[in-house]
Amino acid sequence: MTEPGFTSLLPVLLTLVVALSARNVLVGLFTGVFVGVAMLGNTTLPGFLPSLVKEHLVPEVADSYNASVLVLLAFIGGFVKLVESSGGGAAFARAATRWVASRARAQLGAWFGGIMIFFSDLGTPLIVGPVFQPLTDRLRVSRQKLAFILDSTSSPVAILIPFIGWGVFIMSVIADAFAANGVAANEYSAFVAAIPFQLYAWLAIAIVPLVTLLDFDYGPMRDAERAVEPAERVADPAPAPEDGAGRAILVWLPLAVLGVSLFAMLGRLGFPFEQVAGADFRAGLAAAYFLAAVTLVALLVLLGVRTLTSSFSTYIEGMTGMLPIAATLVLAWALGAVSEELGTGTYVAALAGQGIAGWALPAVTFGLAAVISFATGSSWGTIIIMMPLAVPSALATDASMAVTIGAVLSGGLFGDHSSPVSETTILSSIGAGTTTLQHFSTQLPYALTNGALAIAGFIAAGLTETPWIALVAVAAQLGLLLVLRARLP
Repeated sequence: MTEPGFTSLLPVLLTLVVALSARNVLVGLFTGVFVGVAMLGNTTLPGFLPSLVKEHLVPEVADSYNASVLVLLAFIGGFVKLVESSGGGAAFARAATRWVASRARAQLGAWFGGIMIFFSDLGTPLIVGPVFQPLTDRLRVSRQKLAFILDSTSSPVAILIPFIGWGVFIMSVIADAFAANGVAANEYSAFVAAIPFQLYAWLAIAIVPLVTLLDFDYGPMRDAERAVEPAERVADPAPAPEDGAGRAILVWLPLAVLGVSLFAMLGRLGFPFEQVAGADFRAGLAAAYFLAAVTLVALLVLLGVRTLTSSFSTYIEGMTGMLPIAATLVLAWALGAVSEELGTGTYVAALAGQGIAGWALPAVTFGLAAVISFATGSSWGTIIIMMPLAVPSALATDASMAVTIGAVLSGGLFGDHSSPVSETTILSSIGAGTTTLQHFSTQLPYALTNGALAIAGFIAAGLTETPWIALVAVAAQLGLLLVLRARLP
């Protein structure tokens, strides 16, 4: 297709419409791939379905890069499941409660605990929440506030780290978009370059200690904090059990092995001072996760927490639990390949070059990604949809690729963070012992504040491309909170 037209957008648009309607990204992706393959060729039933599988799905799984990503995700899934089921995460979080003696310390302790459980965004609310809930109850911190803290330290932390499932997923989507548009850059370098421009993540993380230290809340959260009745919060919680499953060593030692082994294997290649090939990075990371899992299994057996057979079963359960993510990636890769054949990127680049200034592209990208993510409740699905459109647009408008990628990630996170149907919203409310509606309504003003600051930040970043923009945004966040604190009674 030498002159791609509007029809080249049809698979992507259908993916978006179906994903929004069904609130299921997998269904949307399959619809997009199905229609895209039909647009490319054989539409007769006997030839179409075999062609869909043989020419568009199997090649994506068989591709060496894609296969290495799927293998790595399986290793990560097995390790994370082992850690979550070991009880070590709760013990690790309990260690942070020993110095808790005030409302501020309780909130900062939960915030710190959420950051330390960085390897599992969905596990953070269910590990840290139950540990801190009795303390926050006793110290008169509302459960809505605890849910807000849990939500602000789950996905916003995970999206910044390249060597966990989030980073591996994002880098695979970036690599696919780069390949489709002839970009020779390394996906790891692109991810790292975008970290300073993940403005919403930095703002979401920073707002917790700021409102805590300022002792200031606004909106429905202010009412929730004032409504906490002292009479209902005087009973001391029963001490958390200190059984064999509650040992912090089950978290910190495997993570130490992970870090040391990763740096040892990649250090000989010049990491982190020199660029490491993606294949070497994924291979080293997979090996490091495997060694960390072996260490954890040995600890579980030696400490009498689990048997070898039980540990192995848990590890396999974690690996198989990554199947939905694997299916999402395979369909995303297939949609990318189909879109490339249809010339979608070329058409989008032409549209962007005619209608959007390069400095404005990151802010526009952030806004579109936020709307999609809010409606679907899925930041990952939003990243899959937006990245293949944002990359050619950045190339066509000469916009900063790092800022544009940061805008895609921030927009996806913002919508997910403020959506009532988001999985992290639901789990955070469960972990804090409140309802999803209460958590959504009390967190939304904070999310909207950070979203507005992020848009302004992306306009500034589009104009200046300064890597210090996140610090400026956090400084603006502090200034805004001080102004609100002075004006609200």
